[in-house]
Amino acid sequence: MSNVIIKTADEIALMRQSGQLLASVFAALDNIVSEGITTLEIDSFVEDYIVNSLSARPASKGQYGYQYVLNSSVNEVVCHGVPSAFTKLKAGDIVNIDITLEKNGYIADSSKMYRIGKLSPLASQLVITSYDCMWAGIRAVKPGATLGDVGYAISRLAKQHGYSVVRDYCGHGIGRNMHEAPEVLHYGSKGEGLILKEGMVFTIEPMINQGTHKTKLKKDGWTVITRDKKLSSQWEHTVAVTKEGYEVLTLREEERQK
Repeated sequence: MSNVIIKTADEIALMRQSGQLLASVFAALDNIVSEGITTLEIDSFVEDYIVNSLSARPASKGQYGYQYVLNSSVNEVVCHGVPSAFTKLKAGDIVNIDITLEKNGYIADSSKMYRIGKLSPLASQLVITSYDCMWAGIRAVKPGATLGDVGYAISRLAKQHGYSVVRDYCGHGIGRNMHEAPEVLHYGSKGEGLILKEGMVFTIEPMINQGTHKTKLKKDGWTVITRDKKLSSQWEHTVAVTKEGYEVLTLREEERQK
């Protein structure tokens, strides 16, 4: 795919800066996302933090006409959940917070699952496995590997746990624009698809469902839910292909300590 933009070392350094600023947003959110808060309050906190504490830009606001700085996807919401003053988090909820940040012209994109209060064992296992699925995909990244290798690693692990992988939405190239080539599917076959090269940067963001992979778009034109109303869980990182393998540009501090 000739339209995939290969990033220079200097460009990746700028993306790393954006990625680490974004990681600091999630660190701040760790003390904010809790029972009783509304998703609109989370959105307001994140906008203030990105703009006033980090002197950066929330890249999602205004993109495609979207009015908010993040997506907040609760329980059966697969992705693109719209922040609302009427959505108050309660014990037992799982919520994905998906944020983009632009600094010095380059964008980072990441999401994290938050567990509210005590979860059911089934919800807890889904959150854990979806995280492992993301990392299975990331660890498949290296020069000479293919996007099919990435998708295969993700879907194989999901299936082992009895889960399905959403097919309607995928990861994407990223850089000066939020969405660039290539599309990064979270399912696939070994050895198929785009061959990875040093300097490619893209997101890996598998959406893992308890039930069927099928989704439904709500009437608001943004919110995507599972068609069977079962739970969905997603994690996301921005990843660069390096000479030796990969670098997670949005890596969070708690992940460095593992």
